[in-house]
Amino acid sequence: MVPSIELSASEISARPTAARNALATLIDRWIYVAMAVFLIAVTLTGFIPDSVMKIGMVEAGKRPPFPFVLHLHAIAMGSWLLLLLAQTSLMATGRRAGHKQLGMIAMVLAPAVVLIGIVLAPTMYRETWHAVHAMPGGPSAEGLMDVAVRGNIALLQIQIGLVFATVVALALRARKTDMATHKRLMVLAPIVAMPAAVDRISWLPSTFPVSPWAPEIYILLLALPLFAWDLYRSGGIQRAYKIWLALVLPTGAVAILLWNTPWWQAFVPKLMGVA
Repeated sequence: MVPSIELSASEISARPTAARNALATLIDRWIYVAMAVFLIAVTLTGFIPDSVMKIGMVEAGKRPPFPFVLHLHAIAMGSWLLLLLAQTSLMATGRRAGHKQLGMIAMVLAPAVVLIGIVLAPTMYRETWHAVHAMPGGPSAEGLMDVAVRGNIALLQIQIGLVFATVVALALRARKTDMATHKRLMVLAPIVAMPAAVDRISWLPSTFPVSPWAPEIYILLLALPLFAWDLYRSGGIQRAYKIWLALVLPTGAVAILLWNTPWWQAFVPKLMGVA
């Protein structure tokens, strides 16, 4: 005879609880990897079709070749996202020593990303400015509109540079004393740069280039999965999000307030060194 197995009510109720805990632990481990993959997917979705189109225009002589610094920017940001994926994967699989060794790359790559960005913004603005002002008969209304749009984009580029540099610096500083804040800030840092890709995804609703509301909202939405999971798990707002929002919200508000204002459009040529 097969002996009967009787389970108590507490044992029965504990089974789904244990399963939920196991699933939550699994998500805790892999959500950072998932966020890195998500950011890479957004980047590729936005930039691949746009780049193919623009390369075709260059080959057809309909637009000038890409400046060298733009290629450097693509390599640097792509490398940063791949580094993020590698680092999160190493931690998810328990290879902490490899994570620490590979992390030394960030000490060099982060300043490179920022410095290239500092060169990129005026380079792109000057290219548009000079092309428009070199037109026979003087700048056209359409050309001046292109210059104004490029000037507005500079606001987002300044925000990206300031927030990215500050968040990465704080993340690296916290790596030995506050690992929870460190790992979240490292994921949050590149999110501020994602509007460059999102704005190129034509099927997403957008207010760009009329206003920066959509780019600023997408920055917050892209961080939402990680934030929502942390909020669910802890019931509170982790320190990293407070730091990140304290940087993103004020700089975003400045971009919104200055966007396409006469003062900014008069000031940006001086800032970019063309007037």
